Amino acid sequence: MNKNIVHQYFKKEVDGTKILAQINPIHFTGVQLNIAAEGKVEAIEMEPNEDLIELLVADGFKETSPMEFNLYFSGLVN
Repeated sequence: MNKNIVHQYFKKEVDGTKILAQINPIHFTGVQLNIAAEGKVEAIEMEPNEDLIELLVADGFKETSPMEFNLYFSGLVN
């Protein structure tokens, strides 16, 4: 299995909470980060779904760069 996958990243803000998503476009899996206004980060594994990217876009998510996601995911920003 090839581990060199270029993930896609999406972002949305709802009621002061940032929602960032990292999507594997090959296996249709992902990780969602919910970042509360006070800085608490919650990571949620997303269920595999072939329509995952289309669902995010339909829900108002915009494509973004990986930097913000990875800073929060690694704990370098809170």
